[in-house]
Amino acid sequence: MSDFVDRVTVHVKGGDGGNGSAGIKREKYKPLAGPNGGNGGDGGSVVFEATRNANSLLDYRFVPHRAAGNGTMGLGDTKDGSKGSDLILPVPVGTVIFEAKGPAGKPKHPGEQLADLRHEGDRFVAAYGGAGGLGNAALANRTRRAPGFALLGELGEERDVILELKSIADVALVGFPSAGKSSLVAAMSSAKPKIADYPFTTLVPNLGVVMAGDSRYTIADVPGLIPGASEGKGLGLEFLRHIERTEIIAHVIDCATLEPNRDPMADYEALEHELAEYADKLELPLGAIPIPDRPRIIILNKIDVPEAKELADFVRPDFEKLGMKVFEISTASHAGLKELGFALASLVADMRAEVAKREEAEEEARVVIKPLEQGGRRRRRADEGGNALDFTVERRENADGSQFWFEVRGTKPERWVMQTNFDNDEAVGYLADRLAKLGVEDELRRQGARPGDEVRIGRGARAVEFDWDPSIAAGAEMLDGAQLGARGKDLRLETEEPGGRRRTNSERRRQYHEMMDARAAVREAMAAERAAGHWADPSIDDDRHDETSLFGRGEDAE
Repeated sequence: MSDFVDRVTVHVKGGDGGNGSAGIKREKYKPLAGPNGGNGGDGGSVVFEATRNANSLLDYRFVPHRAAGNGTMGLGDTKDGSKGSDLILPVPVGTVIFEAKGPAGKPKHPGEQLADLRHEGDRFVAAYGGAGGLGNAALANRTRRAPGFALLGELGEERDVILELKSIADVALVGFPSAGKSSLVAAMSSAKPKIADYPFTTLVPNLGVVMAGDSRYTIADVPGLIPGASEGKGLGLEFLRHIERTEIIAHVIDCATLEPNRDPMADYEALEHELAEYADKLELPLGAIPIPDRPRIIILNKIDVPEAKELADFVRPDFEKLGMKVFEISTASHAGLKELGFALASLVADMRAEVAKREEAEEEARVVIKPLEQGGRRRRRADEGGNALDFTVERRENADGSQFWFEVRGTKPERWVMQTNFDNDEAVGYLADRLAKLGVEDELRRQGARPGDEVRIGRGARAVEFDWDPSIAAGAEMLDGAQLGARGKDLRLETEEPGGRRRTNSERRRQYHEMMDARAAVREAMAAERAAGHWADPSIDDDRHDETSLFGRGEDAE
Protein backbone atom coordinates (compact mmCIF):
# COMPACT_ATOMS: atom_id res chain seq x y z
CA MET A 1 0.00 0.00 0.00
CA SER A 2 1.31 3.45 -0.91
CA ASP A 3 2.03 5.96 1.85
CA PHE A 4 1.50 9.01 -0.39
CA VAL A 5 -2.01 10.41 -0.82
CA ASP A 6 -2.54 13.60 -2.79
CA ARG A 7 -6.34 13.85 -3.00
CA VAL A 8 -8.90 12.97 -0.35
CA THR A 9 -12.47 13.89 0.60
CA VAL A 10 -12.94 15.02 4.20
CA HIS A 11 -16.22 15.51 6.06
CA VAL A 12 -15.83 18.39 8.51
CA LYS A 13 -18.26 19.61 11.15
CA GLY A 14 -18.02 22.59 13.43
CA GLY A 15 -19.00 22.20 17.07
CA ASP A 16 -22.57 22.88 18.14
CA GLY A 17 -23.25 25.89 20.32
CA GLY A 18 -24.43 25.27 23.87
CA ASN A 19 -28.02 26.00 24.87
CA GLY A 20 -28.86 29.04 26.94
CA SER A 21 -30.18 28.65 30.48
CA ALA A 22 -33.64 29.74 31.63
CA GLY A 23 -32.80 29.98 35.33
CA ILE A 24 -34.53 32.15 37.91
CA LYS A 25 -32.69 33.76 40.79
CA ARG A 26 -33.97 32.71 44.20
CA GLU A 27 -33.13 34.56 47.41
CA LYS A 28 -34.44 34.50 50.93
CA TYR A 29 -37.93 36.03 51.00
CA LYS A 30 -37.61 36.45 47.19
CA PRO A 31 -38.53 33.17 45.51
CA LEU A 32 -38.59 34.85 42.08
CA ALA A 33 -35.91 37.55 42.08
CA GLY A 34 -35.43 37.76 38.34
CA PRO A 35 -33.85 35.78 35.49
CA ASN A 36 -30.24 34.70 35.84
CA GLY A 37 -29.73 32.13 33.08
CA GLY A 38 -26.33 32.33 31.36
CA ASN A 39 -25.52 32.09 27.66
CA GLY A 40 -24.34 28.90 26.02
CA GLY A 41 -20.76 28.61 24.79
CA ASP A 42 -19.89 28.84 21.10
CA GLY A 43 -18.86 25.70 19.25
CA GLY A 44 -15.31 25.23 17.97
CA SER A 45 -14.33 25.55 14.31
CA VAL A 46 -12.47 23.15 12.00
CA VAL A 47 -9.32 24.86 10.65
CA PHE A 48 -6.83 23.56 8.06
CA GLU A 49 -3.28 24.86 8.54
CA ALA A 50 -0.36 24.46 6.14
CA THR A 51 2.82 23.14 7.72
CA ARG A 52 6.18 21.87 6.50
CA ASN A 53 5.94 18.92 8.89
CA ALA A 54 3.27 17.23 6.74
CA ASN A 55 4.01 15.81 3.30
CA SER A 56 0.95 13.69 2.59
CA LEU A 57 -2.81 13.53 3.14
CA LEU A 58 -2.68 9.91 4.26
CA ASP A 59 -4.16 10.55 7.71
CA TYR A 60 -7.35 11.95 6.22
CA ARG A 61 -7.92 8.89 4.07
CA PHE A 62 -8.11 6.65 7.13
CA VAL A 63 -9.98 9.17 9.32
CA PRO A 64 -12.08 11.27 6.90
CA HIS A 65 -14.61 12.52 9.48
CA ARG A 66 -13.38 15.40 11.63
CA ALA A 67 -15.41 17.42 14.15
CA ALA A 68 -14.58 20.28 16.52
CA GLY A 69 -15.65 20.49 20.15
CA ASN A 70 -19.13 21.53 21.22
CA GLY A 71 -19.89 24.47 23.45
CA THR A 72 -21.35 23.76 26.88
CA MET A 73 -24.72 24.87 28.20
CA GLY A 74 -25.15 28.06 30.17
CA LEU A 75 -25.76 27.80 33.89
CA GLY A 76 -27.67 29.69 36.52
CA ASP A 77 -26.30 32.73 38.29
CA THR A 78 -25.54 34.18 34.80
CA LYS A 79 -22.65 31.76 34.24
CA ASP A 80 -21.89 31.40 30.54
CA GLY A 81 -20.95 28.03 29.07
CA SER A 82 -17.41 27.37 27.88
CA LYS A 83 -16.42 27.60 24.22
CA GLY A 84 -15.73 24.41 22.30
CA SER A 85 -12.11 23.83 21.29
CA ASP A 86 -11.10 24.49 17.69
CA LEU A 87 -9.79 21.54 15.69
CA ILE A 88 -6.53 22.44 13.89
CA LEU A 89 -5.82 20.01 11.04
CA PRO A 90 -2.28 20.13 9.58
CA VAL A 91 -1.92 19.75 5.81
CA PRO A 92 1.15 19.98 3.54
CA VAL A 93 2.15 23.32 2.06
CA GLY A 94 0.65 23.52 -1.43
CA THR A 95 -2.72 22.01 -0.49
CA VAL A 96 -5.75 23.35 -2.36
CA ILE A 97 -9.19 23.00 -0.77
CA PHE A 98 -12.26 22.56 -2.98
CA GLU A 99 -15.95 22.31 -2.27
CA ALA A 100 -17.04 18.68 -2.74
CA LYS A 101 -19.76 18.18 -5.33
CA GLY A 102 -21.81 15.09 -6.03
CA PRO A 103 -24.84 13.13 -4.74
CA ALA A 104 -24.85 11.58 -1.29
CA GLY A 105 -23.23 8.17 -1.16
CA LYS A 106 -21.37 8.69 -4.44
CA PRO A 107 -17.75 9.71 -5.11
CA LYS A 108 -17.30 13.46 -4.91
CA HIS A 109 -15.63 15.70 -7.48
CA PRO A 110 -14.00 19.11 -6.93
CA GLY A 111 -16.24 22.14 -7.21
CA GLU A 112 -15.46 25.74 -6.32
CA GLN A 113 -11.98 26.42 -4.97
CA LEU A 114 -12.22 27.54 -1.36
CA ALA A 115 -8.60 28.10 -0.34
CA ASP A 116 -5.03 27.76 -1.56
CA LEU A 117 -2.59 27.13 1.28
CA ARG A 118 0.64 28.02 -0.49
CA HIS A 119 2.74 29.21 2.45
CA GLU A 120 3.55 27.74 5.82
CA GLY A 121 1.12 29.01 8.43
CA ASP A 122 -1.72 29.72 5.96
CA ARG A 123 -5.08 28.87 7.49
CA PHE A 124 -8.60 28.22 6.25
CA VAL A 125 -11.70 27.76 8.39
CA ALA A 126 -13.56 24.91 6.69
CA ALA A 127 -16.47 24.66 9.14
CA TYR A 128 -17.46 27.35 11.61
CA GLY A 129 -18.81 26.45 15.00
CA GLY A 130 -22.37 27.31 15.97
CA ALA A 131 -23.12 30.29 18.19
CA GLY A 132 -24.27 29.62 21.73
CA GLY A 133 -27.87 30.34 22.63
CA LEU A 134 -28.77 33.36 24.76
CA GLY A 135 -29.95 32.78 28.31
CA ASN A 136 -33.08 34.39 29.68
CA ALA A 137 -30.99 37.00 31.50
CA ALA A 138 -29.80 38.30 28.13
CA LEU A 139 -33.32 38.12 26.68
CA ALA A 140 -34.88 40.18 29.47
CA ASN A 141 -35.77 43.80 28.75
CA ARG A 142 -38.11 46.50 29.98
CA THR A 143 -41.25 44.76 28.73
CA ARG A 144 -40.05 41.15 28.96
CA ARG A 145 -38.82 41.11 32.52
CA ALA A 146 -38.91 37.40 33.29
CA PRO A 147 -38.58 35.29 30.12
CA GLY A 148 -39.57 31.71 30.71
CA PHE A 149 -37.38 30.45 27.88
CA ALA A 150 -33.86 30.57 26.48
CA LEU A 151 -32.49 30.16 22.98
CA LEU A 152 -30.98 26.91 21.78
CA GLY A 153 -27.43 26.77 20.51
CA GLU A 154 -26.88 26.79 16.76
CA LEU A 155 -25.65 23.70 14.99
CA GLY A 156 -22.11 23.84 13.67
CA GLU A 157 -21.46 24.12 9.96
CA GLU A 158 -21.15 20.73 8.27
CA ARG A 159 -19.93 19.91 4.77
CA ASP A 160 -17.60 17.86 2.58
CA VAL A 161 -14.38 19.32 1.20
CA ILE A 162 -11.76 17.89 -1.13
CA LEU A 163 -8.10 18.33 -0.25
CA GLU A 164 -5.79 18.23 -3.25
CA LEU A 165 -2.02 18.36 -2.98
CA LYS A 166 -0.59 20.12 -6.02
CA SER A 167 3.06 19.74 -5.14
CA ILE A 168 5.45 20.28 -2.31
CA ALA A 169 8.68 19.92 -4.32
CA ASP A 170 11.12 22.52 -5.65
CA VAL A 171 12.31 20.35 -8.55
CA ALA A 172 10.10 18.14 -10.69
CA LEU A 173 11.74 15.19 -12.42
CA VAL A 174 9.94 14.40 -15.66
CA GLY A 175 10.70 11.69 -18.12
CA PHE A 176 9.46 8.55 -19.80
CA PRO A 177 8.69 5.49 -17.68
CA SER A 178 11.81 3.63 -16.50
CA ALA A 179 14.04 6.63 -17.22
CA GLY A 180 15.48 6.41 -13.70
CA LYS A 181 13.57 9.17 -11.91
CA SER A 182 12.86 7.13 -8.78
CA SER A 183 16.44 5.90 -8.73
CA LEU A 184 17.65 9.49 -8.89
CA VAL A 185 15.43 10.45 -5.93
CA ALA A 186 16.79 7.52 -3.96
CA ALA A 187 20.42 8.33 -4.86
CA MET A 188 20.20 12.05 -3.95
CA SER A 189 18.12 11.73 -0.77
CA SER A 190 17.16 9.30 1.96
CA ALA A 191 13.89 8.34 0.26
CA LYS A 192 13.32 4.64 -0.46
CA PRO A 193 10.95 4.46 -3.42
CA LYS A 194 10.03 1.26 -5.19
CA ILE A 195 12.37 0.66 -8.12
CA ALA A 196 11.87 -1.95 -10.87
CA ASP A 197 12.65 -2.43 -14.56
CA TYR A 198 9.09 -2.30 -15.91
CA PRO A 199 7.04 0.73 -17.02
CA PHE A 200 4.77 2.48 -14.55
CA THR A 201 6.54 1.08 -11.54
CA THR A 202 5.89 4.44 -9.85
CA LEU A 203 2.18 5.10 -9.49
CA VAL A 204 2.47 7.97 -7.00
CA PRO A 205 5.04 10.78 -6.75
CA ASN A 206 8.15 10.01 -4.73
CA LEU A 207 9.50 12.84 -2.62
CA GLY A 208 13.04 13.35 -1.44
CA VAL A 209 14.88 16.02 0.55
CA VAL A 210 18.33 16.95 -0.80
CA MET A 211 21.07 18.68 1.21
CA ALA A 212 23.73 20.50 -0.84
CA GLY A 213 25.99 22.34 1.55
CA ASP A 214 23.76 24.68 3.55
CA SER A 215 20.97 24.49 0.98
CA ARG A 216 17.94 22.27 1.47
CA TYR A 217 15.35 21.57 -1.22
CA THR A 218 12.93 18.85 -2.26
CA ILE A 219 12.69 16.84 -5.46
CA ALA A 220 9.84 14.71 -6.73
CA ASP A 221 9.40 12.45 -9.72
CA VAL A 222 6.26 12.92 -11.78
CA PRO A 223 5.11 9.46 -12.91
CA GLY A 224 3.06 8.63 -15.95
CA LEU A 225 4.21 11.49 -18.18
CA ILE A 226 4.00 9.97 -21.67
CA PRO A 227 2.80 11.27 -25.07
CA GLY A 228 -0.95 11.88 -24.76
CA ALA A 229 -0.90 12.36 -20.98
CA SER A 230 -2.55 15.78 -21.33
CA GLU A 231 -5.45 13.98 -23.01
CA GLY A 232 -5.78 11.37 -20.29
CA LYS A 233 -3.51 8.60 -21.55
CA GLY A 234 -1.46 6.57 -19.11
CA LEU A 235 -1.98 8.12 -15.69
CA GLY A 236 -3.28 11.20 -17.48
CA LEU A 237 -3.74 14.48 -15.65
CA GLU A 238 -3.72 12.73 -12.28
CA PHE A 239 -0.10 13.68 -11.63
CA LEU A 240 0.56 16.44 -14.15
CA ARG A 241 -0.87 18.87 -11.60
CA HIS A 242 2.20 18.28 -9.42
CA ILE A 243 4.22 20.35 -11.88
CA GLU A 244 2.07 23.43 -11.24
CA ARG A 245 3.96 24.52 -8.10
CA THR A 246 7.48 23.30 -8.90
CA GLU A 247 10.09 25.95 -9.65
CA ILE A 248 12.42 23.88 -11.84
CA ILE A 249 11.66 21.16 -14.39
CA ALA A 250 14.38 18.57 -14.85
CA HIS A 251 14.20 16.21 -17.85
CA VAL A 252 15.58 12.79 -16.94
CA ILE A 253 16.49 11.11 -20.22
CA ASP A 254 17.32 7.42 -20.50
CA CYS A 255 20.37 7.13 -22.73
CA ALA A 256 20.40 3.32 -22.50
CA THR A 257 16.90 2.56 -23.71
CA LEU A 258 16.43 -0.23 -26.23
CA GLU A 259 12.96 0.79 -27.36
CA PRO A 260 12.62 1.57 -31.08
CA ASN A 261 12.02 5.15 -32.27
CA ARG A 262 13.43 6.51 -29.01
CA ASP A 263 16.29 8.99 -28.77
CA PRO A 264 17.08 11.75 -26.22
CA MET A 265 15.97 14.69 -28.37
CA ALA A 266 12.71 12.97 -29.38
CA ASP A 267 11.93 12.18 -25.74
CA TYR A 268 12.56 15.80 -24.76
CA GLU A 269 10.35 17.21 -27.52
CA ALA A 270 7.52 14.78 -26.79
CA LEU A 271 7.41 15.66 -23.09
CA GLU A 272 7.68 19.39 -23.77
CA HIS A 273 4.68 19.08 -26.05
CA GLU A 274 2.65 17.49 -23.24
CA LEU A 275 3.73 20.19 -20.80
CA ALA A 276 2.70 22.90 -23.25
CA GLU A 277 -0.70 21.27 -23.75
CA TYR A 278 -1.24 21.09 -20.01
CA ALA A 279 -0.03 24.67 -19.45
CA ASP A 280 -2.81 25.99 -21.71
CA LYS A 281 -5.42 24.49 -19.37
CA LEU A 282 -3.75 25.72 -16.21
CA GLU A 283 -4.78 28.65 -14.02
CA LEU A 284 -1.65 29.71 -12.19
CA PRO A 285 -1.75 31.08 -8.63
CA LEU A 286 -0.66 34.58 -7.67
CA GLY A 287 3.00 35.25 -8.52
CA ALA A 288 3.59 31.85 -10.14
CA ILE A 289 5.90 31.62 -13.15
CA PRO A 290 4.25 30.16 -16.29
CA ILE A 291 5.41 26.65 -17.12
CA PRO A 292 7.04 27.64 -20.45
CA ASP A 293 9.15 30.27 -18.61
CA ARG A 294 10.45 27.98 -15.90
CA PRO A 295 14.09 26.92 -16.18
CA ARG A 296 14.86 23.49 -17.58
CA ILE A 297 17.85 21.28 -17.11
CA ILE A 298 18.73 18.09 -18.95
CA ILE A 299 19.86 15.03 -16.99
CA LEU A 300 21.34 12.33 -19.20
CA ASN A 301 21.11 9.17 -17.11
CA LYS A 302 22.76 5.72 -17.12
CA ILE A 303 26.16 6.79 -18.39
CA ASP A 304 27.62 3.78 -16.55
CA VAL A 305 26.62 1.86 -19.70
CA PRO A 306 29.30 2.46 -22.40
CA GLU A 307 26.79 2.89 -25.23
CA ALA A 308 24.78 5.33 -23.10
CA LYS A 309 27.91 7.36 -22.35
CA GLU A 310 28.65 7.67 -26.06
CA LEU A 311 25.07 8.73 -26.81
CA ALA A 312 25.15 11.32 -24.01
CA ASP A 313 28.34 12.88 -25.37
CA PHE A 314 26.81 12.92 -28.85
CA VAL A 315 23.52 14.71 -27.95
CA ARG A 316 24.92 17.08 -25.33
CA PRO A 317 25.84 19.83 -27.83
CA ASP A 318 22.30 19.76 -29.25
CA PHE A 319 20.77 20.54 -25.86
CA GLU A 320 23.38 23.18 -25.07
CA LYS A 321 22.46 24.97 -28.30
CA LEU A 322 18.94 25.35 -26.82
CA GLY A 323 20.46 27.25 -23.89
CA MET A 324 19.99 24.51 -21.27
CA LYS A 325 22.42 23.09 -18.76
CA VAL A 326 23.24 19.43 -19.30
CA PHE A 327 24.39 16.95 -16.65
CA GLU A 328 25.59 13.43 -17.30
CA ILE A 329 24.95 11.15 -14.35
CA SER A 330 24.63 7.55 -13.27
CA THR A 331 22.33 6.62 -10.42
CA ALA A 332 24.10 3.26 -10.19
CA SER A 333 27.65 4.58 -9.78
CA HIS A 334 26.60 8.03 -8.43
CA ALA A 335 28.73 9.71 -11.08
CA GLY A 336 27.88 13.40 -11.53
CA LEU A 337 25.36 13.51 -8.66
CA LYS A 338 27.36 15.94 -6.53
CA GLU A 339 27.64 18.51 -9.32
CA LEU A 340 23.94 18.06 -10.11
CA GLY A 341 22.95 18.58 -6.47
CA PHE A 342 24.80 21.90 -6.10
CA ALA A 343 23.58 23.15 -9.49
CA LEU A 344 19.97 22.44 -8.53
CA ALA A 345 20.49 24.18 -5.17
CA SER A 346 21.69 27.34 -6.93
CA LEU A 347 18.74 27.29 -9.35
CA VAL A 348 16.25 26.72 -6.51
CA ALA A 349 17.63 29.70 -4.56
CA ASP A 350 17.36 31.96 -7.61
CA MET A 351 13.81 30.82 -8.39
CA ARG A 352 12.63 31.26 -4.81
CA ALA A 353 13.83 34.86 -4.89
CA GLU A 354 12.14 35.41 -8.25
CA VAL A 355 8.82 33.96 -7.06
CA ALA A 356 8.91 36.10 -3.89
CA LYS A 357 9.61 39.18 -6.02
CA ARG A 358 6.71 38.40 -8.34
CA GLU A 359 4.33 37.82 -5.45
CA GLU A 360 5.29 41.13 -3.87
CA ALA A 361 4.78 42.94 -7.19
CA GLU A 362 1.39 41.30 -7.69
CA GLU A 363 0.27 42.29 -4.20
CA GLU A 364 1.29 45.91 -4.78
CA ALA A 365 -0.51 45.99 -8.13
CA ARG A 366 -3.77 44.70 -6.74
CA VAL A 367 -6.49 47.33 -6.42
CA VAL A 368 -8.30 47.26 -3.08
CA ILE A 369 -11.75 48.82 -3.15
CA LYS A 370 -13.27 49.74 0.21
CA PRO A 371 -16.96 50.65 0.60
CA LEU A 372 -17.84 54.19 1.52
CA GLU A 373 -19.02 54.93 5.01
CA GLN A 374 -22.80 54.72 5.19
CA GLY A 375 -25.01 56.01 7.96
CA GLY A 376 -27.50 53.16 7.88
CA ARG A 377 -27.67 49.57 6.80
CA ARG A 378 -27.98 48.99 3.07
CA ARG A 379 -30.14 46.05 2.15
CA ARG A 380 -28.72 43.71 -0.43
CA ARG A 381 -30.00 40.56 -2.00
CA ALA A 382 -28.88 37.32 -0.40
CA ASP A 383 -27.27 36.11 -3.63
CA GLU A 384 -25.03 39.19 -3.58
CA GLY A 385 -23.59 38.21 -0.24
CA GLY A 386 -25.90 40.62 1.59
CA ASN A 387 -26.11 41.08 5.32
CA ALA A 388 -28.07 38.93 7.71
CA LEU A 389 -31.21 41.10 7.47
CA ASP A 390 -32.08 39.78 4.03
CA PHE A 391 -34.53 37.00 3.31
CA THR A 392 -36.51 35.63 0.39
CA VAL A 393 -39.96 34.06 0.18
CA GLU A 394 -40.81 31.82 -2.78
CA ARG A 395 -43.86 29.73 -3.60
CA ARG A 396 -42.88 26.17 -4.52
CA GLU A 397 -44.77 23.03 -5.47
CA ASN A 398 -44.03 19.39 -6.17
CA ALA A 399 -43.72 17.87 -9.64
CA ASP A 400 -47.42 17.09 -10.18
CA GLY A 401 -48.62 20.32 -8.56
CA SER A 402 -50.69 18.53 -5.92
CA GLN A 403 -48.89 20.18 -3.05
CA PHE A 404 -47.41 23.63 -2.61
CA TRP A 405 -45.63 25.50 0.13
CA PHE A 406 -43.89 28.80 0.78
CA GLU A 407 -40.15 28.60 1.34
CA VAL A 408 -38.42 31.24 3.46
CA ARG A 409 -34.63 31.53 3.07
CA GLY A 410 -32.33 33.91 4.85
CA THR A 411 -29.56 33.99 7.40
CA LYS A 412 -31.62 35.38 10.24
CA PRO A 413 -34.88 33.41 9.79
CA GLU A 414 -32.99 30.12 9.46
CA ARG A 415 -30.86 30.87 12.50
CA TRP A 416 -33.83 31.95 14.59
CA VAL A 417 -35.73 28.76 13.79
CA MET A 418 -32.77 26.62 14.83
CA GLN A 419 -32.55 28.56 18.12
CA THR A 420 -36.21 28.03 19.04
CA ASN A 421 -37.41 25.38 21.47
CA PHE A 422 -40.78 24.45 20.00
CA ASP A 423 -41.80 22.68 23.20
CA ASN A 424 -41.98 26.09 24.87
CA ASP A 425 -45.00 28.16 23.83
CA GLU A 426 -43.41 31.39 24.96
CA ALA A 427 -40.34 30.70 22.81
CA VAL A 428 -42.60 30.05 19.82
CA GLY A 429 -44.32 33.38 20.40
CA TYR A 430 -40.94 35.09 20.61
CA LEU A 431 -40.03 33.56 17.25
CA ALA A 432 -43.28 34.87 15.77
CA ASP A 433 -42.42 38.35 17.05
CA ARG A 434 -39.01 38.30 15.44
CA LEU A 435 -40.28 37.04 12.08
CA ALA A 436 -43.07 39.63 12.02
CA LYS A 437 -40.66 42.43 12.90
CA LEU A 438 -38.30 41.31 10.13
CA GLY A 439 -41.17 41.49 7.61
CA VAL A 440 -41.57 37.80 6.84
CA GLU A 441 -45.33 37.81 7.42
CA ASP A 442 -45.84 40.88 5.24
CA GLU A 443 -43.89 39.20 2.46
CA LEU A 444 -45.94 36.00 2.83
CA ARG A 445 -49.11 38.06 2.39
CA ARG A 446 -47.67 39.66 -0.74
CA GLN A 447 -46.84 36.23 -2.12
CA GLY A 448 -50.47 35.15 -1.66
CA ALA A 449 -50.14 33.02 1.47
CA ARG A 450 -53.30 32.37 3.47
CA PRO A 451 -53.80 31.16 7.04
CA GLY A 452 -53.21 27.43 7.18
CA ASP A 453 -50.78 27.29 4.24
CA GLU A 454 -47.58 25.34 4.77
CA VAL A 455 -44.45 27.41 5.33
CA ARG A 456 -40.90 26.05 5.39
CA ILE A 457 -38.00 28.01 6.79
CA GLY A 458 -34.68 26.70 5.58
CA ARG A 459 -33.85 23.89 3.19
CA GLY A 460 -32.77 20.29 3.51
CA ALA A 461 -32.50 18.38 6.76
CA ARG A 462 -32.53 21.56 8.86
CA ALA A 463 -35.80 22.94 7.42
CA VAL A 464 -38.72 23.57 9.79
CA GLU A 465 -42.30 23.18 8.54
CA PHE A 466 -45.42 24.70 10.09
CA ASP A 467 -48.85 26.00 9.16
CA TRP A 468 -48.94 29.75 8.90
CA ASP A 469 -51.06 31.55 11.49
CA PRO A 470 -50.72 35.35 11.09
CA SER A 471 -52.67 35.99 14.33
CA ILE A 472 -49.58 35.03 16.38
CA ALA A 473 -47.77 38.34 16.21
CA ALA A 474 -47.18 40.10 19.52
CA GLY A 475 -45.09 40.10 22.67
CA ALA A 476 -44.96 36.86 24.58
CA GLU A 477 -44.46 38.27 28.06
CA MET A 478 -47.45 40.65 28.19
CA LEU A 479 -50.77 39.95 26.49
CA ASP A 480 -53.32 42.76 26.56
CA GLY A 481 -51.48 44.24 29.50
CA ALA A 482 -51.89 41.15 31.71
CA GLN A 483 -49.02 39.07 33.04
CA LEU A 484 -49.09 35.47 31.92
CA GLY A 485 -49.97 32.89 34.53
CA ALA A 486 -47.40 30.15 33.81
CA ARG A 487 -43.84 30.74 32.68
CA GLY A 488 -43.17 29.29 29.25
CA LYS A 489 -46.83 29.54 28.19
CA ASP A 490 -48.34 31.88 25.64
CA LEU A 491 -52.10 32.53 25.58
CA ARG A 492 -51.94 33.16 21.84
CA LEU A 493 -51.43 29.42 21.40
CA GLU A 494 -54.21 28.50 23.87
CA THR A 495 -57.16 29.30 21.59
CA GLU A 496 -59.65 27.22 23.59
CA GLU A 497 -59.33 29.54 26.61
CA PRO A 498 -61.24 32.87 26.81
CA GLY A 499 -59.04 35.69 25.71
CA GLY A 500 -56.57 33.31 24.16
CA ARG A 501 -57.12 34.62 20.66
CA ARG A 502 -54.86 37.48 19.71
CA ARG A 503 -56.86 40.60 18.80
CA THR A 504 -56.21 42.07 15.40
CA ASN A 505 -54.96 45.62 15.02
CA SER A 506 -58.35 46.84 13.79
CA GLU A 507 -60.08 45.33 16.84
CA ARG A 508 -57.55 46.90 19.16
CA ARG A 509 -57.99 50.27 17.46
CA ARG A 510 -61.81 50.09 17.65
CA GLN A 511 -61.82 49.05 21.30
CA TYR A 512 -59.37 51.81 22.14
CA HIS A 513 -61.56 54.46 20.53
CA GLU A 514 -64.66 53.07 22.30
CA MET A 515 -62.87 53.25 25.63
CA MET A 516 -61.68 56.81 25.00
CA ASP A 517 -65.20 57.90 23.90
CA ALA A 518 -66.71 56.38 27.05
CA ARG A 519 -64.19 58.22 29.22
CA ALA A 520 -64.94 61.51 27.45
CA ALA A 521 -68.68 60.99 27.97
CA VAL A 522 -68.19 60.37 31.69
CA ARG A 523 -66.02 63.47 32.01
CA GLU A 524 -68.69 65.58 30.29
CA ALA A 525 -71.47 64.26 32.56
CA MET A 526 -69.43 64.91 35.66
CA ALA A 527 -68.63 68.42 34.49
CA ALA A 528 -72.36 69.14 33.92
CA GLU A 529 -73.26 67.87 37.41
CA ARG A 530 -70.61 70.03 39.01
CA ALA A 531 -71.87 73.03 37.06
CA ALA A 532 -75.42 72.39 38.40
CA GLY A 533 -74.15 72.34 41.98
CA HIS A 534 -74.52 68.64 42.48
CA TRP A 535 -72.35 67.19 45.25
CA ALA A 536 -71.30 70.74 46.17
CA ASP A 537 -72.77 70.46 49.71
CA PRO A 538 -72.98 66.97 51.19
CA SER A 539 -75.71 68.14 53.60
CA ILE A 540 -78.13 68.70 50.69
CA ASP A 541 -80.17 65.70 49.64
CA ASP A 542 -80.22 66.16 45.86
CA ASP A 543 -82.10 62.98 45.10
CA ARG A 544 -85.12 62.33 47.26
CA HIS A 545 -85.51 58.88 45.70
CA ASP A 546 -82.00 57.77 46.61
CA GLU A 547 -82.34 54.94 49.07
CA THR A 548 -78.64 55.23 49.94
CA SER A 549 -78.95 58.88 50.99
CA LEU A 550 -77.28 59.85 54.24
CA PHE A 551 -80.39 61.89 55.28
CA GLY A 552 -83.26 59.63 54.52
CA ARG A 553 -84.73 56.69 52.67
CA GLY A 554 -86.29 58.27 49.58
CA GLU A 555 -89.62 60.26 49.59
CA ASP A 556 -90.76 58.68 52.84
CA ALA A 557 -87.76 60.15 54.62
CA GLU A 558 -89.48 63.50 54.96
